[in-house]
Amino acid sequence: MRDLHARGERVYGFTLHGARAARRDGFDVSDSVEEVLRRAEDERALVVVAVPMRAVASVLDQVAEFAPSCGITDVVSVKKPVFDLVVQRGLESRYVGGHPMAGTEFSGWTASQEGLFASAAWAVTFDYAREHPGDPEWAELFTVVCRLAAVVGAEAVPVSVDRHDEAVARVSHLPHVIAEALALVGDHGGTLAQSLSAGSFRGSTRVASTDPDLVRNMCETNAESLVPVLDEFIALLQGARDSLSGESRSLEELTKSGHRAHLRMAARKGARRESVSPVEISSRPIMRVHPGTPGWEKQLVQIESVGGRVEVF
Repeated sequence: MRDLHARGERVYGFTLHGARAARRDGFDVSDSVEEVLRRAEDERALVVVAVPMRAVASVLDQVAEFAPSCGITDVVSVKKPVFDLVVQRGLESRYVGGHPMAGTEFSGWTASQEGLFASAAWAVTFDYAREHPGDPEWAELFTVVCRLAAVVGAEAVPVSVDRHDEAVARVSHLPHVIAEALALVGDHGGTLAQSLSAGSFRGSTRVASTDPDLVRNMCETNAESLVPVLDEFIALLQGARDSLSGESRSLEELTKSGHRAHLRMAARKGARRESVSPVEISSRPIMRVHPGTPGWEKQLVQIESVGGRVEVF
């Protein structure tokens, strides 16, 4: 909301907590969800659902009642559970899922900040297009959501809901579980361990500062994808333990392979590099797509397969 407002876009919304603070900051924020949704219906605005997973069903019911003509997107950290709720309500032709891969360990209006999405990946789902590739209204909605991501400086990355949830289980939800467990291990060391903890511990446990209810919402609703990833992680830890307890007492295999993996991940994170060219450079492959044209949904599958970004025209 801050980024859209800063770029001159017309944006308004509803929040249960922080509406007064938002209004003091000059934002058009209401205490009434019905009022906001009726206004969105009158203006045919895009509705962005930005609530924890536990509240999504209720919000979708309200959107269906008060804004039955509006396009819908969301920024929830899991996609298949949201898509299932959308389908149950017959709203799939009006929905394009979204998930900006950016955030902090803090929550609420006071924790929001301008510039948060710069160069971030913004997952944009396209499952509906596989069954209805020629639907012009949905293609237009997909375009709107991709342009929303671009306006705030993010890069739209097309994904199916299943593959999204499998990927974020590895790079978003598992790190939360690890951070919580690592915080406990450190704390079990008592006051001396607490006093000696430094940069590596702080960095590794940063997201343990996140509201526990939000962490549970993310991880528990993605358990199907998260459990196999946890098994993979536990196997790596067990391998490290076995190596340290053996005759060699070596972590060579883990540290070298982990270092190489980190370099690969860093190279694909999408940060734009300095260049003498006026053209922005991204480490994600790019494909230009004209939504609604024959075969465009196959292009999305192709770009998803390489973790690329999409530009619409």
